[in-house]
Amino acid sequence: MVYKVLVVDDSSFFRRRVSDILNKDSQLDVIDVAVNGQEAVDKAIALKPDVITMDIEMPILNGIAAVKQIMEKSPTAILMFSSLTHQGAKSTIEALEAGALDFLPKKFSDIAQNTDEAGSLLRQRVIQLAKKSGLTRRSVSPNTPARAINRPSHQETSLNARKTPSTLQSKTARAAKTVNDSPPVQVKASGKSYKLIAIGTSTGGPVALQKILTQLPQNFPLPIIMVQHMPATFTHAFANRLNSLCKIQVKEASDGDILKPGCAYLAPGGRQMVLTGTENAAKIKIVEDNSAKITFKPSVDVSFGSASKVFSANVLGIILTGMGADGREGARMLKSRGSTIWAQDEQTCVVYGMPQAVAAAGISQLSLPLDGISSAIIKEIKHG
Repeated sequence: MVYKVLVVDDSSFFRRRVSDILNKDSQLDVIDVAVNGQEAVDKAIALKPDVITMDIEMPILNGIAAVKQIMEKSPTAILMFSSLTHQGAKSTIEALEAGALDFLPKKFSDIAQNTDEAGSLLRQRVIQLAKKSGLTRRSVSPNTPARAINRPSHQETSLNARKTPSTLQSKTARAAKTVNDSPPVQVKASGKSYKLIAIGTSTGGPVALQKILTQLPQNFPLPIIMVQHMPATFTHAFANRLNSLCKIQVKEASDGDILKPGCAYLAPGGRQMVLTGTENAAKIKIVEDNSAKITFKPSVDVSFGSASKVFSANVLGIILTGMGADGREGARMLKSRGSTIWAQDEQTCVVYGMPQAVAAAGISQLSLPLDGISSAIIKEIKHG
């Protein structure tokens, strides 16, 4: 299958460069380009591309406003190009809230050692989003209930879930909600006790994390650690954004932080977040990591693995949408200590890579739709 791509940028050099890179893959066809946000909206409606690559700073209509209009008028999978600056991070997060599914730094030297590597990564991201384009456009009945299925750990089971993509929700709809706004999830509490929630995610994670955390009550009784694959300049802005929306406290993790109930700690980009101490006096250690053996910085495997040593069986680990398999081995370590592992279901993932990895390995005990994860967490820990 050949996927249609619309390239949007006010720089003729960048439009040509991105088009050339994408057209090297036989699965991708750049059908047109747009030089500003308004032209992007018009061509998205007329051409119905499978994926749009979008710049943020453009004349007439900027990328964020263009994303909002496209998602209202002709929902499409959108990949943002962003500068690795504080303002670029804030703008990218706004674009993700508006409906974009993923982002990459605009300077390819920031994401790869050479042009070939950068081109391969860009093509891979676009193809993954193109495969999600059918779901992005799908309309469903809002009355379809979300369901979850308990299953033996050695089986992989897909669920009948409400297939409302988060990309079609408005920024207002994703704002802080009460727990009662969550759809009913048919999950029976296991009866276990927990002392930590650990969440790992990548592509599609910013929106997924926001949806989950905004539905947790202010008196949430456990600390939460989160690993989201993001550049260093993005994690601080993202943590601040979450903190402004959530009832619980959210912060970018700092070296020496003591884990506190009702606080979520986001691993800083470019480094590793490791837990030390004991389960009753756990602390965060931020580690510089120049190892070529670990691809992701931060890595879900690293953080989950350290959590297994400190908290043993008392962790509820959750793997959300994301490309690749980061988190599988860390989740395996947690499960070997007796902890519980959940995964987001395929239907509601932007990319069903990381959750599929733990499901296919028989590590996750439960698959859940995104809309039902927060209510399932609350029920499982017997709060509310």
